[in-house]
Amino acid sequence: MGFHVTVERTESGYRATNASGATIEFGTEGTFSPVELLLAALGGCNIVTVEPLTAQRGHRLTKLAATMTAEKIKPNKIGPVTLTYDVEMPAGDAEADAIFHDVAERVHKKACSVSTALEEETPVILVLPDQPAAG
Repeated sequence: MGFHVTVERTESGYRATNASGATIEFGTEGTFSPVELLLAALGGCNIVTVEPLTAQRGHRLTKLAATMTAEKIKPNKIGPVTLTYDVEMPAGDAEADAIFHDVAERVHKKACSVSTALEEETPVILVLPDQPAAG
């Protein structure tokens, strides 16, 4: 499965568009910064994978949320990212906590492609258009 996102400058900021046509505006006052989008991608990847896996095991969590934090440690680098879950277990479900912890650990280490990309420092290949020949 491949991914394709186009980012372009607009009159009011920047817009990312995916292959299905969904868009998100960012990079201006009142919108997400690019780093915040990275953090949202990390949390989203983990939660959308944890949710169905815990539910399939019969333990649908009453509340499932996550907060991602990071600090800028250099002008072009963020430090370690912390992903903190906020969950409520279903009443009367003694196994839910253990199932959630097991699933969340496995998702982070093996199933979330965003976690893997960040942990393994996935290479980014820069492709620039050809320069016109000099005069």
